[in-house]
Amino acid sequence: MKIASYNINGINGRLDNLLRWLKETSPDVVCLQELKSPDNRFPQIALLDAGYHSIWHGQKSWNGVAILSKYGEIEETRRGLSGDAEDLHSRYIEAFINGVVIGCLYLPNGNPFPGPKFEYKLKWIKRLTAHASKLQGFNMPVALVGDYNIMPTDLDTYKPEKYIDNALFRPEARKLFEALIKQGWTDAIRRLHPDERIYTFWDYMRNAYSRDAGLRLDHFLLNSALNESLLLGGVDKHVRGWEHSSDHAPVWITLKVERN
Repeated sequence: MKIASYNINGINGRLDNLLRWLKETSPDVVCLQELKSPDNRFPQIALLDAGYHSIWHGQKSWNGVAILSKYGEIEETRRGLSGDAEDLHSRYIEAFINGVVIGCLYLPNGNPFPGPKFEYKLKWIKRLTAHASKLQGFNMPVALVGDYNIMPTDLDTYKPEKYIDNALFRPEARKLFEALIKQGWTDAIRRLHPDERIYTFWDYMRNAYSRDAGLRLDHFLLNSALNESLLLGGVDKHVRGWEHSSDHAPVWITLKVERN
């Protein structure tokens, strides 16, 4: 079972790139973030023609998450996180696919720091942690997949000193991420590549991609029921180099999970 995560940064404007990548790599499940599309403009038919069923939680101009699957109709289990009735951002959707609970998330960026956006980010992580704790209580495999907008360690940025006051690297957010991990989650890419500088994001500015001045923001957290099934994982870095690409590249893992 191959699961991928891709912050598409505007699904309709980059649909050709998405379809090209799906055809090239054929993942079984894809978690998309930053759709930047209202629900009624989500390209469901084009994705179905490409072989993928989908569920989505859109929002005009901002945010938005979706899950694609080659396994057929998707059993949606949740959209949005509890804990803040006033939060209308489209940042979390969850489904049960081929025996695995998959949560797709787009965690708030939080910049500028300090400020209300950073405080919202911290509160959102705490809400995610509360929901993740409930998922840990279920006797089934779980993966929390997406753009976390957090660099957990110095190894996850090309220049740590540059990001001291950036919300993506602030110790307050990193400590909350660490607390989430300590519930019993495994950072899949870091487990597979413990000492490598692996990036998933390259800014559009200052030739960041050509200089490989990247950040690792997109993560797969696996619970213990799924961790033992982890086989491979990596980043389709070359996709970032395509014309009109997202500033993120697709990230993927393969699991020893048989098709139901």
